[in-house]
Amino acid sequence: MAPRNNSRLPIKSLSLSFSIFCILPISLFFLFYLSHQRSSPLPSPSLSLTHKLSPNQNKSSIKVYIADLPRSLNYGLLDTYWSIKSDSRIGSEIDNELRSDFTKTTNPKYLPYPENPIIKQYSAEYWILGDLMTPADLRVNLFAERVFDSDEADVVFVPFFATLSAEIQLIVEKGVFRKKVVGNGDYMRQKEMLDLIKASDAWKRSGGRDHVFVITDPVAVWHFKAELAPAILLVVDFGGWYKVDSKASNDSSSEMIQHTQISLLKDVIVPYTHLLPRLHLSENQDRKTLVYFKGAKHRHRGGLVREKLWDLMVNEPDVVMEEGFPNATGREQSINGMRSSEFCLHPAGDTPTSCRLFDAIVSLCIPVIVSDDIELPFEGMVDYSDFSVFVSVNNALQPNWLVQYLRSISKRQRDTFRHNMAQIQHIFEYDSGQLGGIGPIPPDGAVNNIWKKVHQKLPMIKEAIIREKRKPQGVFVPRRCHCT
Repeated sequence: MAPRNNSRLPIKSLSLSFSIFCILPISLFFLFYLSHQRSSPLPSPSLSLTHKLSPNQNKSSIKVYIADLPRSLNYGLLDTYWSIKSDSRIGSEIDNELRSDFTKTTNPKYLPYPENPIIKQYSAEYWILGDLMTPADLRVNLFAERVFDSDEADVVFVPFFATLSAEIQLIVEKGVFRKKVVGNGDYMRQKEMLDLIKASDAWKRSGGRDHVFVITDPVAVWHFKAELAPAILLVVDFGGWYKVDSKASNDSSSEMIQHTQISLLKDVIVPYTHLLPRLHLSENQDRKTLVYFKGAKHRHRGGLVREKLWDLMVNEPDVVMEEGFPNATGREQSINGMRSSEFCLHPAGDTPTSCRLFDAIVSLCIPVIVSDDIELPFEGMVDYSDFSVFVSVNNALQPNWLVQYLRSISKRQRDTFRHNMAQIQHIFEYDSGQLGGIGPIPPDGAVNNIWKKVHQKLPMIKEAIIREKRKPQGVFVPRRCHCT
């Protein structure tokens, strides 16, 4: 008979095996957890805090509400423009010809934007509104989501065609353009727009800081820029915010909009609408001219540099400097000149930038930017140094310096510039090819990228709104300039 104490051994073994079986998974879990912690960076406290404060920071759209304005302040202005019998200004020939065709059309709901280059270069307002007016089922993969309740919106878009309003007045009666009189239709439209917007609950909640205005033409909203200064401004540059020209004797003039009212922290630089057709890289041919420039020689303010550059370069071999006007003949000359030149000169004019830069880009002509104060659209999304040459005014005005510098840039580098340029041409494209601008737009085009830039401003805008709300009544805090 076997001893009785031998029967306990299997029980002890079983108990030990069971304990090991329970402990082993827990141990393996902790070993894996510690190993993972050592291989992964520790979370940043500030990042965690930011995430808690901004739970929607990674959302893929911006919610936009269209402010309620009468049609007479946007699409109705196209009716007015095309009903004008004739425009005698340079560049208007093409629109004068088109007018006869529109008279045969029975009350079209949406008319095309003017082809006159003076006006067309500032057509951003038309394409942005057209995109928002497009039915939701056609707006696929776009960054701006239209909402119909201002309480749900991130921003309020104000659908005022400011450029068209100003240009119509300049056609009809230029003499009263700067006067605040009933006979100035542009002034009356500006006032009507502002009265309606300021009376809205959305404006009262934010003081207008989350409202978006398109003010691309330097003469747009001439009389009320100061009132719109707290808002998000879509501008081609900041040059148009100064009404004082080089003849003014005193920079403290009340006619000058102070630089503290505009800022890269809240405002968005947008592209001009290019006036020349796009040249694809596969269509590019040999370029026989080194440098090309076409435009007015005499300008004001920062544009005085242009006249000095002209005198330095006009007699250089392989350099074309020619006076030009925005008409059909000038357009054809610009197409041929830009497509046959390695570099296109871009000196400042009355404002730091011009449509010429974007015509050069679509023509694959390497921009040579001589403008110390220039601000460019979509910075951060696009690195302009990948396809442009930046030259300081001081260097450019040294005799023979600029031409020699451009000649020193190798063919390989020029080809690289041109290849890089071809990759980003599309982001400056507004035209959707749709009547009235209403219809699907390219998701990688100008309008979508504008809304992405506006979205980047939202944290600062919301902070400003909250800061304003907590101020005691009667306390005034001056606007501060944060220009870079």
